[in-house]
Amino acid sequence: MTTTARRPSRVAKLPPRERILDAAEELFQSEGIQRVGVQAIAERAETTKMAIYRHFETKDELVAEWLRIVAADYQAAFDRVETEHPGRPKEQILGLARFIAEGLPEISHRGCPFINSLAELPDRSHPARQVIENHKALQTRRLVGMCAAAGLPDPEQAAAEITFVLEGAQVSMQNGSIDQVGDRLLRIVEGVIDRHGA
Repeated sequence: MTTTARRPSRVAKLPPRERILDAAEELFQSEGIQRVGVQAIAERAETTKMAIYRHFETKDELVAEWLRIVAADYQAAFDRVETEHPGRPKEQILGLARFIAEGLPEISHRGCPFINSLAELPDRSHPARQVIENHKALQTRRLVGMCAAAGLPDPEQAAAEITFVLEGAQVSMQNGSIDQVGDRLLRIVEGVIDRHGA
């Protein structure tokens, strides 16, 4: 994910569409979707509103495309753990938990982009909402598959418990209600696997 610190050195090198997405990500994450107008994105991307509308018909489409990129990063984490731990689904599940745990420091001040976006987009027909819902459904299917491959007798229940922990950890890190969130997250996921495998 792009950070403010990296942006100045790279923005001029990006093609226009990528500059727009880079600027939108930074602004949506720091200020929220509803508070950010197309003009602010154009200024941050060093382009014009007209250029934005050449690449994205509406702001809603820009939001949806940004979230597709975020979702692809999460799906890439599934791909990585499967590659790093071939034939070892329990290690794959723990690898996913580590991926979330390692990303928690960024969550602490910016928040989970999916959770933040859902809070701002109550209309379920919004294209960005559909991106999030499709991503979450795919994520659940992949996690259920890992739990089944790990021999857990009720893979749907195990995947649901792990999902609650992963997503709850992100909210807890953002609101500061729990300390040592990453360590606790990993221990709880290990406990879910052990309990379901017993």
